[in-house]
Amino acid sequence: MLFQIPLMIIPFILYNLGLLGLFGDVSDPWRVELFSLGMLSGGVWSMTLADMLVLLSLVLLFVEVVKATRTSNASVLDHLLSTLVFVAFLVEFLLVQRASSSLFFILMAIAFVDVLAGFVVSLRASSRDINLR
Repeated sequence: MLFQIPLMIIPFILYNLGLLGLFGDVSDPWRVELFSLGMLSGGVWSMTLADMLVLLSLVLLFVEVVKATRTSNASVLDHLLSTLVFVAFLVEFLLVQRASSSLFFILMAIAFVDVLAGFVVSLRASSRDINLR
């Protein structure tokens, strides 16, 4: 049952927890620098909390695409729930002032790609399961 929960709900929840101030600065918690490394070129590469959330979302997107290769009745429920998560992203982006950021828009775009990829991969995988004789 837990396998059908859309993983893109995790970045959605984490973003909203950040808005509540659980990750640092209440004004913009996503600008908090996690670490920085000096590069051989002399430049400095830094990883912010926002960058880490996008990276986590991309990893979860990969897992969702792999989950979409299943062809079962449960995959229909998974697609439906993924669509609901995208709708939640969209509604919050349009209606909540603090969600009108580029980070939230990127997370919403990743959720949209999850929905599209889930349907496309499922259709392609299910067409291979059909044997015409």
